[in-house]
Amino acid sequence: MHYQQALAEEIRDSAARMLTEDVGPGDMTAKLVPEKQMARARVITREPAVLCGVAWVDELFRRLDARVALHWLAADGDRLEAGQPFLELEGPARSLLSGERAALNLLQTLSATATRTRHYVDLLEGTGVRMLDTRKTLPGLRLAQKYAVTCGGGHNHRIGLYDAFLIKENHIAACGSIAAAVDEARRLARELPVEVEVETFEELDQALAAGADVIMLDNFNLDEMREAVRRNAGRATLEASGNVDEGTLLAIAETGVDCISSGALTKDIAAIDLSMRIVEQQA
Repeated sequence: MHYQQALAEEIRDSAARMLTEDVGPGDMTAKLVPEKQMARARVITREPAVLCGVAWVDELFRRLDARVALHWLAADGDRLEAGQPFLELEGPARSLLSGERAALNLLQTLSATATRTRHYVDLLEGTGVRMLDTRKTLPGLRLAQKYAVTCGGGHNHRIGLYDAFLIKENHIAACGSIAAAVDEARRLARELPVEVEVETFEELDQALAAGADVIMLDNFNLDEMREAVRRNAGRATLEASGNVDEGTLLAIAETGVDCISSGALTKDIAAIDLSMRIVEQQA
């Protein structure tokens, strides 16, 4: 399935799940508000952030109540300052209240991924090194977080187990050698990229000899990365992984690797602090 089609389906499905999870058969507290009461609400961020999640919130309110009108003051990928309003909503007050938490949950999580990614990408500015995500995503949010990474200026490593080969230690052991694993990958799906994770220079040399497209340097120190770059001599794309954080990122990039991957973009993020307030009620 094409990525854009899969993403569109994920947006529809996740919005439906969020409403089922939160609203269920009905919002009891919202029923305290008169049924015909109309209102206008505003959403702000209490901290600097990179926005992500517009399409999810649009779909959520479309499913909840098509009478709700959303006016976005920013787009996915835009930087937001603390206190900045970025969304205004108008419609039945009950529906605004019922959709509030599901909408904020989506926005604060996806914006957190985009914000973390943008921070890392900014640290790499000028190096030419690409920042990659991993499959260490929050359960049920794989495509959403992969999209959020791109909103932050990062790149997707692979979406799942189906769109690239990544040959690791256990694959090598089961196949018998790096060469055997790479050969079998080429036989099965020549059109897919083949990456090999290596832990030693011996494995690096074997992966190069086997013709791997990408080689992941797993937990190499800085001197080892520089030596790997020298040995590689541009034959394969070199990816650094392991012990990556904002304190080590630039030093890793300066070794000459082509890209850096980190699960920190998606798996241990802190939700962005967002708030929605009713600013006007209409009869």
